[in-house]
Amino acid sequence: MSYLVFARKYRPQGFDQVVQQDHVTRTLMHAISAGRVSHAILFTGPRGTGKTTVARILAKAMNCAQGPTPTPCNTCRSCVEITNGHAADVFEIDGASNNSVDQVRELRENLKYMPSHSRYKIYIIDEVHMLSLAAFNALLKTLEEPPAHVLFIFATTEPQKIPVTILSRCQRHDLRRMDLAAIVAQMERICEQEGVAIEQESLTLIAREAGGSMRDALSLLDHVLACAEGAVTGALVAELLGAAEQRHLFELSAALLARDMRQALEKVDGVWRQGLEMKRFYADLVAHFHHLVMVKLGERAGRLVDLPGHAIQQMQAQVRDIPESYLIQVLDQLFAAEPSIKLSSQPKLALEMVFLKLFQTPPLLPIDRLIERLDKLRSTATGGLASNHQATASNLAPAEVKPETVPVVSQKLGTNEPEPRQEPKPCPSGALWDQLLQRVGEEKPSLTGFLQKCRFGDLGEERLTIEVRGNEFTFNSIKKHIRYLEEVCGRLAGRTISVDLSAQPEDAGVKQKEKQKAEELKQKALSHPRVMETIELFDGKIIDVKVP
Repeated sequence: MSYLVFARKYRPQGFDQVVQQDHVTRTLMHAISAGRVSHAILFTGPRGTGKTTVARILAKAMNCAQGPTPTPCNTCRSCVEITNGHAADVFEIDGASNNSVDQVRELRENLKYMPSHSRYKIYIIDEVHMLSLAAFNALLKTLEEPPAHVLFIFATTEPQKIPVTILSRCQRHDLRRMDLAAIVAQMERICEQEGVAIEQESLTLIAREAGGSMRDALSLLDHVLACAEGAVTGALVAELLGAAEQRHLFELSAALLARDMRQALEKVDGVWRQGLEMKRFYADLVAHFHHLVMVKLGERAGRLVDLPGHAIQQMQAQVRDIPESYLIQVLDQLFAAEPSIKLSSQPKLALEMVFLKLFQTPPLLPIDRLIERLDKLRSTATGGLASNHQATASNLAPAEVKPETVPVVSQKLGTNEPEPRQEPKPCPSGALWDQLLQRVGEEKPSLTGFLQKCRFGDLGEERLTIEVRGNEFTFNSIKKHIRYLEEVCGRLAGRTISVDLSAQPEDAGVKQKEKQKAEELKQKALSHPRVMETIELFDGKIIDVKVP
């Protein structure tokens, strides 16, 4: 056939034409200029990023009549033969179909022959990870010490499947995924040379579908131009590729963020009626919300979004007034529901159910606002507790005796004399305990929690007994503040009082009973017939028994 697809027609013929792999091409050009090219080179990276293309350019650079040179002439006999794919001294081998040890042995036998007319005999093995382990082992010695006229170039998308013994003998170069902007710019140049009118939005959609692969992008561009008549629009590209336009994604995300259920469901129905694949549409929607979250993180986070500048600006405008916590909540729920969409026999219904559940879930509060509300609630609760303590203390405290002059009849003098002033009576035991809790709550709130677990004991003239409920930690925590408690009790009672702590005797008994019960449950489990049968069946042993 006379027609060449864009991926072959516009394949780079020099290092300077390779798109966005400067870190590899620059290293190779310096190595060629310095005469330090390794005898075994490995190119790795995703599909369609230029591994085989760079390998061919390197072969031309090494065998060029003017070389070795970092800029092959593309006019000499070797360059033309390599470009056309029928060079006598450059062998392109498919690792998937030539993966046996016998084929590697045959390759080793041919290494000893000199090149027919070129400087080097070059073997380019594509998808080298498909070779068998025996084939790799047969290649080890030859790969480590090949003849001076032999050069190996390997290419693979899965370097982790290559034995370490092979990797250690190769100079590795990792090719990267291409940015969306670089793919769009390359397709614009090709369309300009082809005289094709196509919208920027269409090229962006094609590049987004390519997923960082230039070959995939050019193949999709070929497909679109073959089906289009006249100018290529974004709607036509979306229809041909079965992908969602950015317009649909922005409209649906606006409905979700505004919590407009009717608008969101209508948009889903419209996308379904256009014939778009719902599973693919859902994947695009999840990726769209991921971009929204990245854009919301700040200006620098926008670099994580591989989209055109106008799309990023539109996203920034859409999420300007949306809380970051709600965006993350929506993305989390959409991502969690992705398996159910992919496995569903009715993806449209499954997608609608995801949106209905999303609308039923209230938006999460930002963490700073949540902390603010908790602090307000805590202060309100503390104020109410203090009021209750004051009311209890006022009810239980003895009434204050006001000094009054009461006329009485004196039997001795027969005259009216004022009655002596009466001293205030000491607090009753119950009132003293309540006042003690209130005072400690104001001065040492952390100690109040431990005292609330205790029970008021005996109150004598000089001694107060407190029965401590709880564990040993509670007892020790109160014991640390024993002097403070004696001081507060002395102030409240108007006399010196020493505080004694006593652990309730039933606490130890309860713990003993619980421990005994746990031991009984363990023994019962160990002697259960099914447990014994399981141990005998699997020849096992019991390491531990957990009692809930």
